[in-house]
Amino acid sequence: MAAPAFAHMPYIAPAVFDVGQRDKVVIEASFTEDAFRPEIIMNDAPFEVTGPDGAVRRLPNPATFADRAVVEATLPADGIYRLSSGQRYGRMNQMYRSGTDWKFVAEGSTPPTGAETRKVQSTTLADAYVLRGKPGAKGALDARGKALELHPLSDPTAIGAGEPFALEVLYQGKPLAGADVTVFREAGLYDGRKTVGEIKSGTDGKIAVTAPDAGRYLLLVRHRDSAPAGADAPYYSYTVTLAFEAT
Repeated sequence: MAAPAFAHMPYIAPAVFDVGQRDKVVIEASFTEDAFRPEIIMNDAPFEVTGPDGAVRRLPNPATFADRAVVEATLPADGIYRLSSGQRYGRMNQMYRSGTDWKFVAEGSTPPTGAETRKVQSTTLADAYVLRGKPGAKGALDARGKALELHPLSDPTAIGAGEPFALEVLYQGKPLAGADVTVFREAGLYDGRKTVGEIKSGTDGKIAVTAPDAGRYLLLVRHRDSAPAGADAPYYSYTVTLAFEAT
């Protein structure tokens, strides 16, 4: 099934991507239409951190504000850490068939009379990687092997402006071909160039992203498929983002 075109996207943003020798980092989480501009609070997310050894730890409950959640992650040793919202399950939506396409029923509306309908639940995942000290072990870079994910194939904490950053789009641990990955620029809020472009994953699921200038970027990919047996809805609508900084 084709991916939906929702306006808002999830993100998490660490205060810094290279913490030096500090052993803590603060994370902001929200839903937005403009990269890194909080609009709708991200609540009920199972925030987590994956350490250099690959171990996953749940983060404490965040402080919540009108438009964002804020949580602190402890980084006990040198290495690369994956900060994440965790897989968050959102509201139930309804789709209806329009010709060969499926469209979402707008909130407060009803589908056309006689249209075939299906229930779908949104699920979101937002990631970012930070470095404490020297990279060392890279267990945090291991793929999860489930649901939809943007998996870095090179160090996501050492991305230079004008240099390619290699990733792969995975779905249930396997390469997802033909996925559309949109690259958003934080600076686009000021200069009008909000997106770098859209990249389609190859048959091997791989993409290469080149940040044109220094700054913060947000990658976005969406996919829709049948939900696992026993799920609350027959279909899941996945949205995944990855925040990174080019220097």
